[in-house]
Amino acid sequence: MKKITLLIMLLFITGASLEVSAQNKIMLSGQVTGEGQPLAGVRVLSKIGGHKSITDFNGNFTIKTQIGDVLTFKFIGYTTKTITVKNTQFLNVVLESSEALEKVIVRENEPVEEIAFISYSQGFHSKIAPAHGIYNHQNNSESYARIDENQFKHVSTSPLSTFSIDVDRAAYSNIRRMINNGQDIPADAVRIEEMINYFNYDYEQPKNADPFMMNAEVANTPWNSVTQLIKIGIKGKEIPLGDLPSSNLVFLLDVSGSMNNPNKLPLLKAAFKILVNQLREQDKVAIVVYAGAAGTVLEPTNGSNKTEILNALDKLEAGGSTAGGAGLKLAYSLAEKHFIDGGNNRIILATDGDFNVGLSSDREMEDLIEEKRASGIFLTALGFGMGNYKDSKLETLADKGNGNYAYIDTMQEARKVLGTEFGGTLYTIAKDVKIQVEFNPALVKGYRLIGYENRLLNDEDFNDDTKDAGEIGSGHTVTALYEILPVGKDSLFLKAVDELKYTNTTTTSTTNKSNELVTVKIRYKEPNSDVSKLIQQIVKSDSMNISNASEDFNFIASLALFGMQLRDSPFKGDASKSMTLSLAERGRGKDKEGFRAEFIRLVKAAN
Repeated sequence: MKKITLLIMLLFITGASLEVSAQNKIMLSGQVTGEGQPLAGVRVLSKIGGHKSITDFNGNFTIKTQIGDVLTFKFIGYTTKTITVKNTQFLNVVLESSEALEKVIVRENEPVEEIAFISYSQGFHSKIAPAHGIYNHQNNSESYARIDENQFKHVSTSPLSTFSIDVDRAAYSNIRRMINNGQDIPADAVRIEEMINYFNYDYEQPKNADPFMMNAEVANTPWNSVTQLIKIGIKGKEIPLGDLPSSNLVFLLDVSGSMNNPNKLPLLKAAFKILVNQLREQDKVAIVVYAGAAGTVLEPTNGSNKTEILNALDKLEAGGSTAGGAGLKLAYSLAEKHFIDGGNNRIILATDGDFNVGLSSDREMEDLIEEKRASGIFLTALGFGMGNYKDSKLETLADKGNGNYAYIDTMQEARKVLGTEFGGTLYTIAKDVKIQVEFNPALVKGYRLIGYENRLLNDEDFNDDTKDAGEIGSGHTVTALYEILPVGKDSLFLKAVDELKYTNTTTTSTTNKSNELVTVKIRYKEPNSDVSKLIQQIVKSDSMNISNASEDFNFIASLALFGMQLRDSPFKGDASKSMTLSLAERGRGKDKEGFRAEFIRLVKAAN
């Protein structure tokens, strides 16, 4: 009888405990902000229940938790914050930025369970993987230039490979935005060279008068047993900020109605404040805005007068149509009027690229930019937003304007582009940089350039100084990756061609050239010169296993493979996500800023 009574009491106590626990459980909603802006992609973790969530583009989140639980908020570039859950239904969380970006550790065995996420701001319920956010697919009119993936070529018929370098990095941050929001990634949005060049690598600094130094490695291809990879890296000379020439900058800002979203004009204003804080007394800034019409809201102002510049930014509001052509014309007129001889004369365009008044086609924009770049005024394009984003237009403007192109999706990215990499973004150390690689037919049967599809040049363009090419900024690293098929190997990707009747394609080699795999030639011009200079380097056939190659080489191979997987490229073979992760982990290195750890998280989150 006593045992029965004791059992009943235990059941009563257990039931009461379960009831109290159930009463404590809640679906907690909230918003995360940083530096006055909503933060997208913040990871929210529950200590007691192990539940996870992530903020959407408005910084909103919902997570299953309970009273007394401890929530952790993690985001690269911001100090991790923990909050104890109290009796509340909505939580406002403010993250503080950190000087050194926090390293996010992503463990290989971390479970990827599905969670329920409710976005009250967008009014729908979505079941997603924990590293994804919410993306509204309605009214998506984003545009990307077509990419026809490079194929393998026969060395016997095409021994030269010629292309313009590309330091643009927009594709990577744009892809990151799509992954974080659970969006399908268009194949044409994946520019592998920009994914690779988003990251900095431990390349040797130039030692002589040349503005950059070359670095090369050869290793087996992880995803193809019969081919090898050649990595060609370039490191631009880092010039101290105090030694950089005076700047004549014109901010050309889109304030049209399409910019009236938290991740557009508000993020743009916050991003440009980071840039303004880098300016010196000898620098000048003017601000031109455009909506239905274009106008000057700030005449050229010394960089030391930051209060006046910041006040002009704060007053900007979005509304109206998009007269981008008029804005470009006004910005160039202002830059020409205050031109600094020997200085850094540059327009910085910030927009979602959705031009709809005046000059609107890519061809019209190209004509205007090509006409004006001869005056020595460079153009940097910064993209913002989603849904109607016009990547193809912004890439065209930057390429034709002797400038670079970045996509800013978060304050983390703004700090990277306009803060830590300020010199590389705004100061050109070499222009019209072209690369030409000659393959030794005694050792190489076929080759394929991975990426750079929209940067290919005719072989004769290499020595033609009138042909436009890419620019390298202070401290920039640029990397190209070739997949080669050695002589004696066969591949279905290298299609057979008939023997040439009039050209001798027999592979011959002399003793002193038998171990030369390729010769790399680089042409470049100094920023204020119209005559190119030539440097060249031989790459020997010293191949190694990728696992013994440098950390940078492993990480670059991981980026290339991930890009091919996102594009569903046939060249990826049957390579799995685990191979991509293994390469990335071997290439993680010290990763002081945490960007490589973030890439590993993105690979895990991607479908």
